[in-house]
Amino acid sequence: MSSPASSPPAPSSLPRIVAASLIGTTIEWYDFFLYGSAAALVFNKLFFPDSDPLVGTLLSFLTYAVGFAARPLGALVFGHYGDRLGRKRLLVLSLLLMGGATFAIGLLPTHATVGAAAPVLLTLLRLVQGFALGGEWGGAVLLVSEHGDARRRGFWASWPQTGAPAGQLLATGVLSLLTTVLSDDAFASWGWRIPFLLSGVLVVVGLWIRLSVDESPVFREALARSEARRSAGRAEQPPLVSVLRHHWRDVLVAMGARMAENISYYVITAFVLVYATTSAGVSKQTALNAVLIGSAVHFAVIPAWGALSDRVGRRPVYLLGAAGIGLWMFPFFALADTGRFGYLVLAVTVGLVLHGAMYAPQAAFFAEMFATRMRYSGASVGAQFASVAAGAPAPLVATALLADYDSSTPIALYVIAASVLTLIAVGVAKETRRRDLADDGAATVPARGEDVPAR
Repeated sequence: MSSPASSPPAPSSLPRIVAASLIGTTIEWYDFFLYGSAAALVFNKLFFPDSDPLVGTLLSFLTYAVGFAARPLGALVFGHYGDRLGRKRLLVLSLLLMGGATFAIGLLPTHATVGAAAPVLLTLLRLVQGFALGGEWGGAVLLVSEHGDARRRGFWASWPQTGAPAGQLLATGVLSLLTTVLSDDAFASWGWRIPFLLSGVLVVVGLWIRLSVDESPVFREALARSEARRSAGRAEQPPLVSVLRHHWRDVLVAMGARMAENISYYVITAFVLVYATTSAGVSKQTALNAVLIGSAVHFAVIPAWGALSDRVGRRPVYLLGAAGIGLWMFPFFALADTGRFGYLVLAVTVGLVLHGAMYAPQAAFFAEMFATRMRYSGASVGAQFASVAAGAPAPLVATALLADYDSSTPIALYVIAASVLTLIAVGVAKETRRRDLADDGAATVPARGEDVPAR
């Protein structure tokens, strides 16, 4: 029987699988980023009205960071069951949870109506969002990675990664349109609810597409081998135990690899809305439009970076992005400080292009680190545990540094330090692009009287 890694599916099926992962991931990132943009623009006034404006923004970003705290739990739960039951079922569940929480945010009463209960309810729904997203990423990239042609895995697996800029593009585009056609008072009163309620419609579309795809053939074969082992009395270790026992170094590499990628992204797309409007004197509309243009370019370059990683390797492309984003930080803020729209667009766009060099190969890179029956757990744990230390506090740390020092220099140094960590982590990692994903590498508990076979 031929390996799934060397026998790609029929040409008509792979684009459908990519579309299912991309559309679902776009919707989930739309929901997640919508909250971040709203936190920067209106949540400080709606849910924390008694605070100083900058303190209110800090509190707003704190609820934003809470969503990241739930992502590791989502990674553990979804990873465990995704390795046991399959990728597809868990992806459907994650989409329902994320869409439902986002729709509910659009119905929330504000502080003016229910007082302190408003930020509490907002925080609880943000936790649900984070939990869902913690399980979404691993399943989406694995579904494509395990279906696709091994020679072009970096290219195909990078398409679910475009869900992040696509979701950012959609969320920022909707907010930009609303801030254009509505007055500030109308947007703060009811207009902000529209993009959250729109999530309900998007989820229906995403579910219809996601339910139409098949389970990963690599996972199906690994599941069959697992059932044969159980029939022979060889029980498998839980996926997380196997990850921590056999792949703990890979988990640390994945966490380090995410530092520069995650921190830089939220500084460039979320914190820039605060920085441009408070320090550079740019209007909300101008800042949103700059992120909108940068996200469109980001979407376009990610598959190109993914394809390059198929030719030269995951590590060289990733290292280029990590070094580039560190070097770009001082020019980034210098351009933003001009207050000119063209320079702000250049700052955001170049930053996101360099970010894409890390984000594009990340999907295939992380998938190739782990064996099939622990891949969902390993990739998700490595990615999402890092987000607690990286993406979660990034806007919060950047806003606090701006408040304390009234300068962009400490913020630039913060991102540069993250770049150094990523360069070290990826620098010591092994190249993975030629690995066969069909190897399930299951760790088993032997039957009585047997030894565990060598992997």
